[in-house]
Amino acid sequence: MKNRSNHCSKLANMYQNHPLNDFYKAKIAISDKNAVVTLVLKPKFHHAASAVHGSVYWKLLDDSAFFAVNSIVEDVIVLTASFTIYLTRPITTGTLTAKGKLANATRSQFIGESILYSDQEEEIARGTGVYIRSKIPLSPEVGYL
Repeated sequence: MKNRSNHCSKLANMYQNHPLNDFYKAKIAISDKNAVVTLVLKPKFHHAASAVHGSVYWKLLDDSAFFAVNSIVEDVIVLTASFTIYLTRPITTGTLTAKGKLANATRSQFIGESILYSDQEEEIARGTGVYIRSKIPLSPEVGYL
């Protein structure tokens, strides 16, 4: 078994250095069975009605649940098999924080949960995902450094 702290650090590095994060500039902290993703909102994340687009909610919820799950899988990347999201209120400004956790693990699948909060600690959305092991090794080629 690898050093779990080192594993979580390499996962965070993989996330922070991914080209998609050049757009969002989200930050992540990963620990054993948990992950927290934060994002400062900008007008470029808004839809035509001037609130944050649901895709931003989904990204933060899935990312935090995904990395909470991958924190216990130390050899391959997990994949999102399904994800259900509940949008509970719109938001336009501030910082969003998604708190993800591993809810259940079996031999064939993992369940991750996440809640998205405003900077006033109001619940904005929540989601639950089913994740499976891929055949893609955690390696420098995928940014796992």
